[in-house]
Amino acid sequence: MQILKKYPFSLVCIALVWYLSVWFLPPEKLVLPSINFLDKWTHMVMYGSTCMVIWVEYLRQHNTLNGRRLFLWAWLAPVMMGGVIELVQEHLTATRSGEWLDWLADAVGCTLGAIIGLIIKKLWNRG
Repeated sequence: MQILKKYPFSLVCIALVWYLSVWFLPPEKLVLPSINFLDKWTHMVMYGSTCMVIWVEYLRQHNTLNGRRLFLWAWLAPVMMGGVIELVQEHLTATRSGEWLDWLADAVGCTLGAIIGLIIKKLWNRG
């Protein structure tokens, strides 16, 4: 229950990623712009945003930075979640397929989110 109080936006982001990745089906008539690798960009943005939200909520709740905890929960856990989602898509859904490049895009997004989180931390300490 304490996690729900400390990290409400992070939990919403995580739930939204699961929903969009496993259960949401876009409308048949949806026309997407022709942007190269749009799917991969989407993965990077979803996971990068989730990691940034985790960082900000962590910084808001803690006075000192625990690098090991942040690595585990704000980078590794979302990357692993992306891998699990790809496996779920491949083996447990009929409407999705798992892709290794999607998982790589998830990891890149998490890495960018962590880098931005470090920048936010530096700015946070100045303020």
